[in-house]
Amino acid sequence: MIHEILPVGPLACNCSILADQATRRATVVDPGEDIQKILGLLARHQLTVEQIVITHAHIDHVGGAALLKRLTGAPIYMNQLDLPLLKMMDMQAGWLGVAPPEVATPDVDACDLLALRIADQPAQVLHTPGHTEGSICLHLPTAQLLLAGDTLFAGSIGRTDLPGGDLRKILRSLKERLLILPDATRVIPGHGTATSIGLERETNPFLTNA
Repeated sequence: MIHEILPVGPLACNCSILADQATRRATVVDPGEDIQKILGLLARHQLTVEQIVITHAHIDHVGGAALLKRLTGAPIYMNQLDLPLLKMMDMQAGWLGVAPPEVATPDVDACDLLALRIADQPAQVLHTPGHTEGSICLHLPTAQLLLAGDTLFAGSIGRTDLPGGDLRKILRSLKERLLILPDATRVIPGHGTATSIGLERETNPFLTNA
C-alpha cells in the first residue's frame, strides 16, 4: 500500500493519500489546501483519484475538496451532519483571514459503519462526534491504521469550543469507538505526529481515566 502524508495549508492539516500498488487507484483524505502539491504527488506515483474523504467540515480539512473533485471527477464522501459547517465556509474563512474556498455538496454520506475500499483494503467509517457533529475516523483493520481527523492527537484530543463541538460527545467517542481498537493501531491525526492507540491509552491525559 502506498501511503503518503502531506501537511497542507497554514494549519498543516495532514492530508493522506492512500493507493493500491497494483491498480494505482487512490483515496485522498482531507485535501484542505495546496491542491497543486497533492496533484504533483499523485502524478509522481501515477495515481488516479477514486474517492475523496473528508473527516470533518472545517476549512483546513475540506477547503480543497471541491477543486480536487472538479479536477479529477472523484466523488466526495463526508458525513451529512457537518453540512451546516460547510454552509459556514465564508465565516470559517474569516476566522483565518483567508478567501473562502470553492465548496461542493458531498456526493456520499460518510455515515457510521459505512464500508469502503481504500488502497484495495477494507475500511470502515467510524462516526466520532465531538470535535464537530459529523466528525468521522477511518479504520483500516488489515493495515492496523486509523485516520483520526481531529478527534485524537498525540497527547491530546480535538478542541470542542467551535460550532458543533461538544466535550462530552468527544470523550464518549474516544472511549466507545477508538479505545476499543487494538493497541497496535497506528493513528494518523489531523495535525501533528503519528501515534498509536496503545500509546494514547497509556499516556494521553484525556484518556488515562477513560
